[in-house]
Amino acid sequence: MRPTEQEYAELTRRASPASHTLRDVLRAFCSGGLICLLAQGLLTLYQASGLPDEQARGFVSITLIAASALLTALRVYDKAAAFCGAGTLVPITGFANAVAAPAIEFRTEKLVAGTCAKLFTIAGPVLAAGVVSSTVYGLVLLAAKRFY
Repeated sequence: MRPTEQEYAELTRRASPASHTLRDVLRAFCSGGLICLLAQGLLTLYQASGLPDEQARGFVSITLIAASALLTALRVYDKAAAFCGAGTLVPITGFANAVAAPAIEFRTEKLVAGTCAKLFTIAGPVLAAGVVSSTVYGLVLLAAKRFY
């Protein structure tokens, strides 16, 4: 017997978890802000140690990527992401997690078959889409410059 639309809507409402939008937005905002604050602190530290601005920025990126990969390997990043929500998706840390997580998950299948094969499971399509879309954008911009 199939439920009516009203019965189905009621079943769905009862089975769905309660939404805590304000709490989730605040957690995401604060955790993303803390990651950015950490990055700014690292930049200040690297600049104070005498590194030129460009190198200091590079070192900040490297530090954030390494920390994200390490925290992913230690299973800490996933717990933080479950609590913080979208705040952990600050681009560089979220991307590092997206690349490291599948590789770590499949390490039991050995180096080539597991880790290397799964390294870009999630991030691969994103990279491909980024390369294709930036190429198309560049070609459109080039064509526009020729006609104007």
